[in-house]
Amino acid sequence: MGNPTTRVLALLELLQTHGLMSGTALAARLEVEPRTLRRYIVVLEALGVPVLAQRGRDGGYRLMHGFKLPPMMFTNDEALALALGLVASRSLGLDTAAPAGTSALTKLERVMPENLRRRMRAVSDTVSLDIARASASGNADVLATLSAVAHTRQRVHLGYLTPQKVPTQRDVDPYGLAYLGGKWYLVAYCHLRKETRSFRLDRIQAVAVLPASFGRPAGFDAMAYLTAAITSMARVHTVKVLLHTDAESARAAIFTTLGLLEPVAGGTMLHSQVDDLDWMAREMARLPCTFAVQEPAALRDALARHAALLLDCLGP
Repeated sequence: MGNPTTRVLALLELLQTHGLMSGTALAARLEVEPRTLRRYIVVLEALGVPVLAQRGRDGGYRLMHGFKLPPMMFTNDEALALALGLVASRSLGLDTAAPAGTSALTKLERVMPENLRRRMRAVSDTVSLDIARASASGNADVLATLSAVAHTRQRVHLGYLTPQKVPTQRDVDPYGLAYLGGKWYLVAYCHLRKETRSFRLDRIQAVAVLPASFGRPAGFDAMAYLTAAITSMARVHTVKVLLHTDAESARAAIFTTLGLLEPVAGGTMLHSQVDDLDWMAREMARLPCTFAVQEPAALRDALARHAALLLDCLGP
């Protein structure tokens, strides 16, 4: 377990959860010696927490009956935000997020007033979120480490698997993290490639913090970089389609990684890279606006095939 402060808080949590527990059981759960446990009991008492010692064969330690920590003061809106955040954590593709979210909710409920407790439990039990087809795409410890070094601007050494499963070693300057398309990514300056790159968290094998700092570009937006990098990645077909609508309406109609949008005379130009034109035709067919294909000509053929298929579905 962690440092002494963490163990003292863990001791308080055990006493609140289990009531009477023997000194032997508490010491074992905290992974400390009985003498150290007694010091932690003294610390709790100094903080005003009434810990009672019950002697005898069935004795142990417990909190005074009726003692509760002061209720946490949250508004209704704050309680809703917390509950939604914990629900969302289940769908973010981190290996420990679901059990950690459940544990956090239980702890918050224990010290909240009854009305807020009911609100949080109701949201947790009845709300489901589909967050971009999330899969097990990240390690919570790696995420925590990388977010910390991105904040303090400290260089790290990565053991990283390429898309071809080839192990590589990289020194990188972490600029930020982003969650897109069901995957977690680190956006960082790669000293091996001498440019800003993105790294999938599920391919990071090891992280070591290095004794070197760095400067992050002013106003850097990890999500904006990642979106632009994915949408402009070279594929089989380069697509340009003029959407007969304004940029704001276009952004609302297409998903982020379909392509880049450019306001132009007569509407908004969609720039995209795709491997499958039939797939692109299906995506274009669902748009709520008219459009004109600029390139490639083969996309027009794919749209004609899709239109014919839809007409066939209508029958005679």
